[in-house]
Amino acid sequence: MEAPDRKTVRIGDLELRFLVDEAESAGKVVMFEFVVPSKARVPAPHHHRDVDEVVYGLEGTLTTTVDGQKRPIAAGETVFIPRGSVHYHENVDQGRARGLIVMTPGSIGRRYFEEIAREVNVVGKPDLAKIKEIMLRHGLVPA
Repeated sequence: MEAPDRKTVRIGDLELRFLVDEAESAGKVVMFEFVVPSKARVPAPHHHRDVDEVVYGLEGTLTTTVDGQKRPIAAGETVFIPRGSVHYHENVDQGRARGLIVMTPGSIGRRYFEEIAREVNVVGKPDLAKIKEIMLRHGLVPA
C-alpha cells in the first residue's frame, strides 16, 4: 500500500493535490490540482475577501459559476475570479474534471483545506457552524 501523500487533501469525493502551498511561497501564492468526480458534492457559493483565483482546465469540464454566470471550463480554458466575486465549482458532466487552481495571495492554502477536511470527512452530518467559522477565519465568506 502506498504511503499517504502529505500534499494531497481529500474532502469527501474531492481531491486537492498541492503543487505550491502557502508555506513554500511565504503566503504569496497557492497552486493545486483540483479533481472533481461527476456530480460530486462541492463547496457552497462563497467569495474571498482578499484573494484572487484563476482556474485552468486540465481534463473534462469543470463548471464554475461566477456572480451568477455559469462558465464551463474545458481543458486549456481559463476563468479569472476576482476577490469579492461569489463563485462555486461543480462537475455536471460524466467523468471526472480536473483543474489547476492558482490563488494569490496564498492565504487560502493547504492548512485551510485540511481544517475543512477534518470537519467534512466525518461519520454523520458535518458541523456547519464550525465549517462557517473556519471559512470566515481564512477569508472565505459564504454567500
